[in-house]
Amino acid sequence: MNRHPNINISYTRAFLTILKRDISIAIRHRGDIFNPLLFFVMVITLFPLGVGPEPNVLARIAPGIIWVAALLSAMLSLERLFKADYNDGTLEQMLLSPQPLTVLVLAKILAHWLLTGIPLVLISPLLALLLNFESSAYIALIITLALGTPVLSLLGAIGVALTVGLNKGGVLLSLLILPLYIPVLIFATGAIDAAGMNLPYGGQLAIISAMLIGSLIMAPFAVGAALKVSTN
Repeated sequence: MNRHPNINISYTRAFLTILKRDISIAIRHRGDIFNPLLFFVMVITLFPLGVGPEPNVLARIAPGIIWVAALLSAMLSLERLFKADYNDGTLEQMLLSPQPLTVLVLAKILAHWLLTGIPLVLISPLLALLLNFESSAYIALIITLALGTPVLSLLGAIGVALTVGLNKGGVLLSLLILPLYIPVLIFATGAIDAAGMNLPYGGQLAIISAMLIGSLIMAPFAVGAALKVSTN
């Protein structure tokens, strides 16, 4: 009898198993999906009430509003990335699994982005209408969110892994990952501003793409190491 039946599971199957598991759990707990999305919608709809309905003012600050709201929404949903698995012992089993921890971690981060990042990308053009968004900047908005929100999930997972063993690690999590988010925020809003003025914004997109590739390569290893430190 094979005492370690999971040892023959391929990396792809292990990746898909974790991905499907996290998505299934999130579907059963719909609040995990809708709370960050509702927060995103509320922040963007409240800004016109606070700064006034002047179209030029809204259009000027719209890229920053949407991206700050997206950043805060991503942070709101990050804490549950490993917390439930840590509490019920699943995370410990993942650490003891014969499958590479980086593969399992990457599957969990992808599930997080599919559940929180994709809805933001889809709904942001509709919310941009409330902010008198420049018509020429819609494509840039969608592209920057599609490239930038995975970076938020990847970098945020590092902070979550470092604080997963703490009872109240929310404030520390914010202090750890907010500085990492700032470059994404700067180049994303810069690309949207340039698109709104009909200027080329390929340079900003190239930098965000480089951030995505770098995060995709390095973050799973950093998260795996952080989880081992936090759970010991």
